[in-house]
Amino acid sequence: MKKRIGKRFPFLYQLRVKQLMFKRHIINLNPGHTFAYLKSDQILPYTVKKHKSILRRVLGHTDPILQENKIVNLRIALKHVNGIVIQPGETFSFWKLIGVTSKEKGYIEGLMLSHGEVKVGTGGGLCQLANMLYWLALHTPLVIKERHHHSFDLFPDDRRVIPFGTGTSVFYNYVDLQFYNPTENRFQFNLEVTDEYLEGTISSEAELAYDYKVKEKNHQFYQRGDKWYRGNEIWRQTYHKSDDTMLDEVLVNVNHSEVKYMNSHTPQETV
Repeated sequence: MKKRIGKRFPFLYQLRVKQLMFKRHIINLNPGHTFAYLKSDQILPYTVKKHKSILRRVLGHTDPILQENKIVNLRIALKHVNGIVIQPGETFSFWKLIGVTSKEKGYIEGLMLSHGEVKVGTGGGLCQLANMLYWLALHTPLVIKERHHHSFDLFPDDRRVIPFGTGTSVFYNYVDLQFYNPTENRFQFNLEVTDEYLEGTISSEAELAYDYKVKEKNHQFYQRGDKWYRGNEIWRQTYHKSDDTMLDEVLVNVNHSEVKYMNSHTPQETV
């Protein structure tokens, strides 16, 4: 219903967006929130997790130039995130660091996902950066304060190396990605765009006593009525480094996303 009203009366949608943005600005003024702003060129000594994601993927029938535009946008956004240090008690906020993705800052049109549709908008493509940060943070003791999952699976997997459902949606400024540092240790993100990949590392000032692994369970495609869905569970496991025994296993999130493409491997069963 909300989606249909937004399409029929775009001004109502824009009004609602402005309301949510203003509300987030007020929330961020809370003196109890200490956000990470400090950046350092000196990389913290202990590497916790590394990852790289391919820059140019097959995304349905979208214009390939939008992939190149995304890379331009990523390079601009990285200037605000690369080297950021999360001090004990601080919160990392994606949008507090990056700010508005405007043309004045050099951002250009890229792919954006909204209400199950692919759109083109200024600053599009930064979901890949948010996905990278989220994946790295999952392998640390950082607490995920805010993360929004995609409710639609819009494109078939193309060279996917991490589980489905470990991405995140971001939209300035009220759909944010935030991590809280509850430890006495500092953590740092370091990222770069190479010819083929977005590469990222999260490091710490002291060696961690535990390893963190992210596992997928119960992955499936299933049908409800005339629609197909894709679902799974994402779990984070904690292991002692000394003997590799599992200390803990926590359910991170349960994914339930409507599939927007044809899949020859979809089982012919109705749930």
